[in-house]
Amino acid sequence: MASVNPFNLSDSEEEAERRPNESVDTERSPSDGAPGPPLGNPEPPTLLLSSTRTSPSGDGIAVSAAATSAMAGSADTRVSVDVIAAQLLRDQYILTALELHTELLEAGRELPRLRDYFSNPGNFERQSGTPPAKDQVLGPGGPLNRAGSISTLDSLDFARYSDDGNRETDERVAVLEFELRKAKETIQALRANLTQAAESEVPSQERKNFKSSPEIQEPIRPLEKRALNFLVNEYLLKNEYKLSAITFSDENDDQDFELWDDVGLNIPKPPDLLQLYRNCGTPLPSPQDTVDVSVGVDFGDFPGNCFPQDPPKKPDLSQQQQAEMVEELEYQISLLNNEKQSLAEQIKKLQSEIQTLKRSVSSPPPATLDLGSQNPTNPSSSSSSAIASCTDHHSVPPTDNGQYLDIRGVSDAETVPSSNSTQSPSQPHPQPHNKLRSRPPVQFDQPNRKLSPAFQQALLSFCRMCSDSRLGAEVSRIADSEESVMLMLGRCLPHIVPNVLLAKREELIPLILCTACLHPEPKERDQLLHILFNLIKRPDDEQRQMILTGCVAFARHVGPTRVEAELLPQCWEQINHKYPERRLLVAESCGALAPYLPKEIRSSLVLSMLQQMLTEDKADMVREAVVKSLGIIMGYIDDPDKYSQGFELMLLSLGDPSERVVSAVQQVFIPAFAAWTTELGILHTALIPSLLARIEKLLMQGEHGLDEHKLHMFLSALQSLIPPLFAVVLQNAPFTSRAKLHGDIPAIEVTRFPRPVSPLQDVATIIGSREMLSALLLLYDHQLEHEGTTGWDSLLWVVNQLLPQLIEIVGRINVTSSTCVHEFSRFFWRFCRTFGKIFTNTKVKPQFQEILRLSEENVDVSAGNDILTKATVPIYATGVLTCYNQDEDRKLLVGFLEDVMTTLSLSHAPLDSLKASFVELGANPVYHELLLTVLWYGVVHTSALVRCTAARMFELVLRGMSEALVDRRAAPALITLCSGPEFSVRISTIPAFGTIMETVTQKELLERVKMQLASFLEDPQYQDQHSLHMEIIRTFGRVGPNAEPRFRDEFVLPHLHKLALANNSQAVESKRIDIATQLFEAYSALSCCFISEEVMVNHFLPGLRCLRADMEQLSPEHEVILSSMIKECEIKVENRGMADAQGSVSIASSLVGEDAKTKFLSKMGQLTTSGAMLANVFQRKK
Repeated sequence: MASVNPFNLSDSEEEAERRPNESVDTERSPSDGAPGPPLGNPEPPTLLLSSTRTSPSGDGIAVSAAATSAMAGSADTRVSVDVIAAQLLRDQYILTALELHTELLEAGRELPRLRDYFSNPGNFERQSGTPPAKDQVLGPGGPLNRAGSISTLDSLDFARYSDDGNRETDERVAVLEFELRKAKETIQALRANLTQAAESEVPSQERKNFKSSPEIQEPIRPLEKRALNFLVNEYLLKNEYKLSAITFSDENDDQDFELWDDVGLNIPKPPDLLQLYRNCGTPLPSPQDTVDVSVGVDFGDFPGNCFPQDPPKKPDLSQQQQAEMVEELEYQISLLNNEKQSLAEQIKKLQSEIQTLKRSVSSPPPATLDLGSQNPTNPSSSSSSAIASCTDHHSVPPTDNGQYLDIRGVSDAETVPSSNSTQSPSQPHPQPHNKLRSRPPVQFDQPNRKLSPAFQQALLSFCRMCSDSRLGAEVSRIADSEESVMLMLGRCLPHIVPNVLLAKREELIPLILCTACLHPEPKERDQLLHILFNLIKRPDDEQRQMILTGCVAFARHVGPTRVEAELLPQCWEQINHKYPERRLLVAESCGALAPYLPKEIRSSLVLSMLQQMLTEDKADMVREAVVKSLGIIMGYIDDPDKYSQGFELMLLSLGDPSERVVSAVQQVFIPAFAAWTTELGILHTALIPSLLARIEKLLMQGEHGLDEHKLHMFLSALQSLIPPLFAVVLQNAPFTSRAKLHGDIPAIEVTRFPRPVSPLQDVATIIGSREMLSALLLLYDHQLEHEGTTGWDSLLWVVNQLLPQLIEIVGRINVTSSTCVHEFSRFFWRFCRTFGKIFTNTKVKPQFQEILRLSEENVDVSAGNDILTKATVPIYATGVLTCYNQDEDRKLLVGFLEDVMTTLSLSHAPLDSLKASFVELGANPVYHELLLTVLWYGVVHTSALVRCTAARMFELVLRGMSEALVDRRAAPALITLCSGPEFSVRISTIPAFGTIMETVTQKELLERVKMQLASFLEDPQYQDQHSLHMEIIRTFGRVGPNAEPRFRDEFVLPHLHKLALANNSQAVESKRIDIATQLFEAYSALSCCFISEEVMVNHFLPGLRCLRADMEQLSPEHEVILSSMIKECEIKVENRGMADAQGSVSIASSLVGEDAKTKFLSKMGQLTTSGAMLANVFQRKK
């Protein structure tokens, strides 16, 4: 509610309202032609200090002259005082009438007309919110405009108009007493009107309804709400709920909780909430009401603008009350005098500032606020223009303190069009923050001294203040608006940031961002964003996240245009920064800002930036972030022409040497790219066929050496496309439109889908929700099982084109490459698990079984029909048949492996496909029991060929098998095979026994294996078994370095010595060289082991000498190496004896020196099986 002043006088407006048709209209300025607001337009106090006033008519001038002459006591003209008073009131010369009234009171000649007029508050304010009508007759006490403040009359020196200058002080006391009384009356009247208006807001009929129906609660009235707000805030403050009080005050910013009168009620302040609660709603005795000595009549009781002519007379005051009133008024006088002086100084200061500002903008000089004189022709126009010019500049603070001056803010000044204003009323005006503009200036007590301004300034110069420097200027200039605050922050932040510790600079991010968002200067905003990106030299993860969060907040606030113009250049500048952390920030920023950029920039500039960083940056973590940002870009790009560029970026990323980059491609980029191709409808028509074509081309080029890394790259990309492909199948199915989310939808089994490597590869995420996916899966299974695939184009493409092409590719890979087999096996496993069991059983397995017809003619290598020897077998067994682990699935897998083992054995085909199957399945302990079941089928088979194959497969599955399972099932099966009549079967078990010796620590089991091997070596029936000796020596060389030392020293080395000694007397040269070659390999492997001195002297050295004797005749190049080995062993034995057997003995780490060791190992590395040119290698340099 605006401040109320009954003495706001405006001659021109009142005359216009009372006499709109008179000639005065032609003399006033255009700004006075229209009726003003209800409370009138404020006039500066200086207008009331003028000694001359303009009369609206000629009659007024004559009457004014007559009144003046009468007051001077002229003897020629004797006019009745009552006539003069009536004329003054009629012509609205209220101040002159008030002066006359005061003179008459002092002389003891009170005039009833003036007494009645000035004691009626209704004569000094409007009751209606609209100006009076033209035909409305107003009495002599017509409504008046309010003055700018209640101190208006105080600024008049009434002693100037009095004939008796000796009574100056008494007159001022009387005027101030009158002014204070009228102000109190006005406040009381307005509060009473406000209370009455608020109570009448609820219609009487509604109040009756509320009373008749207690269950219906009457809505709270505005005044009740304000009163309760005041009491609640008071309760919170008294009980130390300060934060709650602050929040409550902010939520009710239209109410002043410091002053009860702000509530607007014409009642005393009620008790606090605690007392109200303790009284439990019982009516409290209201305190005795105090009656003001000069309360006026409530003019709200009278209709229209008609006011009673005879107000109630003031009650007589006792002498004591009058003395108290005089003391109070004297105190008020002192306060008002101080305020008047301070306000006069502020007016002078504002005048000088207005002049300065006007000169700075080269505009015509404004009308000044002069204390001594005023423009006699149009005071309202000049005052309003002066006020407008003052408020047009934010640097001039408002001087309205709510008590003495009422210079309005921007909003009030703009409502009155000025005569010299050139701005259209329809144009918007910038509105500073209301709180900043409505804050009253701080008032200071001025001393009652008469120092000259120069002396005062010189005296204050001794205060040690600095305003010459940059910081001093900033400190001395306090911002008074949002814009000035932003300007100040823009100037200060570049100087603050370098002086903040690096570890704490992220605390400046909110300040920098807010300033960059709101600063009006583009150059300053660019500097602030440059500071943001260079805030920390090498930002860590948390700091980068904070900066990225700020960038996103900035982008949301300013929009895509400013993001493109202000943020992206900062990223571009740091794209080649020397610190990888800064380049990483750039890469992450491109992805984080993608949703807030213009779509043209996303698919052009940002994409090019990321592509450049992907190809040029050497840091793995930067390229990883680039790939993730590229994935985000692919989620927002909508230009179909960019598909080929996206595909090339995918291939480029997949070929990155860093595993973390490839992982980011699979987790982020490929799913996002697949989602885009799905929308374009080319996932299964362009993207997947392109990858398959590259795999086929790679296989064709790799006949002499396959690039397994590239194959893994393409296959991993293809594997990442399985979930979006299945989503396409579901979303384009005949039943998709029938999927309903309401009803009882069962939850999806946890094991229904393979665990996704990324949330973006979760089928539920791609579809939209798990509920929708569950509903679609029910219809999907029903469709496959009962209705078929007719009209289901996407699924038919998978069945008729994708699967046959994949099976053909599988048949072309090298079966001996365990990596390729493993990759394709994992691909088919995820493919079948994703598409479901029904699809696997009805669509995938039949196509494999059609190719893998298990019969002997299918492995006729000479006829080219060798499908069972290809990688199709292990991939079908490990990728398709292992997808589901129920009994029927396990039986199918066991039967398939048994059939393959039988077919390959009987047809004398290579066993590589079967070995690959056993290796791949043996890596998972879950299948150990199943593999032993298959091998047991081979152990008891009637064909020796099948039993030999089973014996050789044991070597592959024993590694990683538990000792309990080896002891319970594997060892008995091997011993059973050894008890057969065929020597070939027994020989086939030797590698398996060697593997047991290498991997098992159980003593009983080791003893049983040692006994079985000893029987092979010592039984006379095996003395002439050349192949058996070859297999044993080969097995000893393989397992000896890893076997138990006791087994090696007591069993392996002594038997190798015996075999070497026996080979010296071998008559068949071919057998002798075969044994010698195998012995050389075995001794070379065992030479790196720790061998005790006793075993070295008794077995190792004698065995080497026997072997050297064979090599002298059979392979001289081997003989040179053996001689070197024997010499080094002998030196070790001698040195060990001299050093009292200290240190470990090793052929490879000889004591001859590091040079000898290096030379020996290098020559061993150059040794080939044929031993060609080895003699030349070991020749002494001449």
